[in-house]
Amino acid sequence: MSNRRKRNGFARTLLGTATAVTAAAVTGGMAGDTDSTWYRRLRKPRWQPPGWAFGVVWPVLYATIAYAGARALAASDDRPGVTRALAVNLALNAAWTPLFFRAHAPRLAMADLLALNASNAVLVSRCLRADRGAGLTLLPYTGWTLFATALNGWIAARNPGD
Repeated sequence: MSNRRKRNGFARTLLGTATAVTAAAVTGGMAGDTDSTWYRRLRKPRWQPPGWAFGVVWPVLYATIAYAGARALAASDDRPGVTRALAVNLALNAAWTPLFFRAHAPRLAMADLLALNASNAVLVSRCLRADRGAGLTLLPYTGWTLFATALNGWIAARNPGD
């Protein structure tokens, strides 16, 4: 296969992963409401990042997910497995914000995060097998979701009525 065909194939794959990631991001973005009375009255830890940090971090993480997914898919002998792992991961990612902010259910959102962390392990493992660089690219995302799990857990534990 020529280099041009490979580049075109990767570009199409990246377009597909970017579309899927964008759908997950928009779903989450539409459900988030940090100005709601419910959210403002929650007890939150001092170590919670300022609100603007989420708007900076998430676009970068979403871009790395799209790029790593495309790289892994382009290199994988198991495209269906990588595709499934990415799809499950994005669905769990997109579900957290509506569960937390719309349903006002920090405990249910915590369960989603625990499933997302397991999904991250599967996704990183599949990506590492396909393309080491793709798997390594996902590590900041995995770290951020572990941090989000700690933050969500703190909030759920200290706001028992919510």
